[in-house]
Amino acid sequence: LYAAELATKMALDTIQLLGGNGYINEFPAGRLLRDAKLYEIGAGTSEIRRMLIGRELFNESK
Repeated sequence: LYAAELATKMALDTIQLLGGNGYINEFPAGRLLRDAKLYEIGAGTSEIRRMLIGRELFNESK
């Protein structure tokens, strides 16, 4: 969860730094953002994953 969200943030920052070049196909930043978003939503939304992680941690503490 943390890694997927951080990858998305880093990809967005990279695109911001590259400006318009971040969106063209000659630079890998656009592909990195698409991949990062896929990792972020691939296993469900962040809110659902946080809920599942919290539930599992709570069950382990019993």
